[in-house]
Amino acid sequence: MKRKTLKIMLASAASIALLNGCTGSEAVPNNATQTGAATGALAGAVIGYNSGSHSGRNAAVGALLGAAVGGGVGSVVDNQTEEPAETGGWE
Repeated sequence: MKRKTLKIMLASAASIALLNGCTGSEAVPNNATQTGAATGALAGAVIGYNSGSHSGRNAAVGALLGAAVGGGVGSVVDNQTEEPAETGGWE
């Protein structure tokens, strides 16, 4: 059971990491919130799994907490970063 839970968590984390780059339509998207949430979820799942009883429940709780904290930090970074100036066409 533990091995199956670990495989599901790793597959989910890999999917989030790979699909995270598909969220913006700009050449360089300003999405620190999304990046922070995905990174926090991955780190939280790993820390949660490795702490205590090595259970999938700890990994899920860690992923949720990590996503919340990472998304919050990323949101602050997004709000403090200046938007690039629109030049109005090809340069």
